[in-house]
Amino acid sequence: MARAVGENFPVALRALPDDLRRHLQAIYGYARLTDNLGDEHPGDRLAALDWLERQLDDLFAGNASHPVFQALLPTVEAFGLSRTPFEKLLAANRMDQHKNTYANWDELMEYCRLSANPVGHLVLAVFESATDDRLSASDAVCSGLQVLEHLQDLGEDARAGRIYMPADDMDRFGCTSEDLLAPVTGERLRRLVAHQVGRTRDMVEKGKWLVASLKGYPRLAVAGFVAGGLAGLDAISAARFDVLGGDRQAGDLRLIRRYIPLYLGSVVRRRPLR
Repeated sequence: MARAVGENFPVALRALPDDLRRHLQAIYGYARLTDNLGDEHPGDRLAALDWLERQLDDLFAGNASHPVFQALLPTVEAFGLSRTPFEKLLAANRMDQHKNTYANWDELMEYCRLSANPVGHLVLAVFESATDDRLSASDAVCSGLQVLEHLQDLGEDARAGRIYMPADDMDRFGCTSEDLLAPVTGERLRRLVAHQVGRTRDMVEKGKWLVASLKGYPRLAVAGFVAGGLAGLDAISAARFDVLGGDRQAGDLRLIRRYIPLYLGSVVRRRPLR
């Protein structure tokens, strides 16, 4: 869990007080365990996810036994967290076991509502900042971050038999599964990726209002998530939308350039766009 947190959490989270960081690490530990069972477990993955659901039963009965759930129990109790976000993350991984294509953008967004948005709800709950407007902005950001991850992992996902690019968009730009498996990003795929980057950027940009609505440590941390998403999209654009062979990681300098004005900026809108 510690290694995964070190590799994936924004640097800003390392500046948080120990108690807040432990709570967020506990949530992240559950999310990573769920993803690992759904993506990497060598045996029956549905059975492994059924085991995870039983661990959730124990957690919310106050009888956690697995280390990940033992770490999560104080967080659930301290903030009165609902079981629903944890169940949604589990449902997304169950979906991954039988669904490997998405017909259109709306269908992909339904998946993101299970696979990504619950994390934002849990983070805002820990920060005691979960108003309706913030949750709405968080949903846009988290779904955008999920699509960004799909863009970054386009070839890897395709080799695993999963295509997260909407089928109607692939048809529109003349892309096939072979384009996703190619050693280099062809022109048709670049145009598709550029289209997805544009609509994803619109979603992550809603995080500017979210950051501006927060203060103190919540602002520090959420700015890291939003800046990471914008920097990742910048990197793909700078690589001319080459997601198969190009360097599509944000890098520290690009992240800092996004983070500083985002964290220091004033409120850009009174309410997030919907």
